Amino acid sequence: MDRNFRVGPDYSIIDVVGEGAYGVYVFLSTSEKSTAGVFCLRTLREIKLIRWFSHENIISILDIVKPPSLEEFSEVYLIQELMETDMHRVIRTQDLSDDHCQYFIYQTLRGLKALHSAAYVFSSSFQKPMCNKPAYVTNQSSTSVLHRDLKPSNLLLNSNCDLKICDFGLARSAFMGEQEATGFMTEYVATRWYRAPEIMLTAISSHRSRDYIRALPFKKKKPFAQLYPNASALAVDLLEKCLAFNPKKRITCEEALRHPYLASYHDPDDEPDSPPLDPSFFHFDNGKEQLSREQLKELIYNEIMA
Repeated sequence: MDRNFRVGPDYSIIDVVGEGAYGVYVFLSTSEKSTAGVFCLRTLREIKLIRWFSHENIISILDIVKPPSLEEFSEVYLIQELMETDMHRVIRTQDLSDDHCQYFIYQTLRGLKALHSAAYVFSSSFQKPMCNKPAYVTNQSSTSVLHRDLKPSNLLLNSNCDLKICDFGLARSAFMGEQEATGFMTEYVATRWYRAPEIMLTAISSHRSRDYIRALPFKKKKPFAQLYPNASALAVDLLEKCLAFNPKKRITCEEALRHPYLASYHDPDDEPDSPPLDPSFFHFDNGKEQLSREQLKELIYNEIMA
């Protein structure tokens, strides 16, 4: 390591286990003989969300090294469970058995259910003229959390095959009412190879590009059973439902958990929802363009010290 980590007297650095866009992950020990992962320079959104969710399949924060003062605050150290690897590394170094695939898919969906279920339902009423008579229309909406960058490298694994979803730096709330607010689902959110088709197509603003795509000849898709001849029929069926081109026809997270392919793990009594998340939770995102570096620093500092 060619840099210094100031983690205080309770922790000592053992090794670097990885680096990401937001910081460096290191393996450390504590004076209490326990181990955890630590990384620095994460966003306010990441800290707030990870703190909110307490779920077996979502990475948690065990501790935060508190800075001595706002003036001296320059780095963030989050203490987390040690996860030895991630799905990206695993699937590129070995073939997974069908049992492993079932277990990893189940854990991923179980964690996603917790994210998507953090819904806060609210109502708004407005007056609408109808047949020359005033009528009041009530519009019910809800908000839930979307990860927006789910990919193999953001699925952490340990030696017990426990899986935890990580990296919430791009996560947002989704407001769904009569008109879905999908403007935030931009092309540059998810990593390119894992973007949903509606994200890629919605982001094409050029009329010439749209006309070109519409002019392309239709091509029949290759059956998944042919692409993956060793996969079971149930696995292929779940894959078909998860990758439906039309998002309205795509299987939901809860429906996927009930799919026969995951029957050996599915237990509705052990797939908890998350507590309601108020829409104001993400209010700091709305005015982030107006926040100065010092203001953002103070927000993060206050969150750490809370």
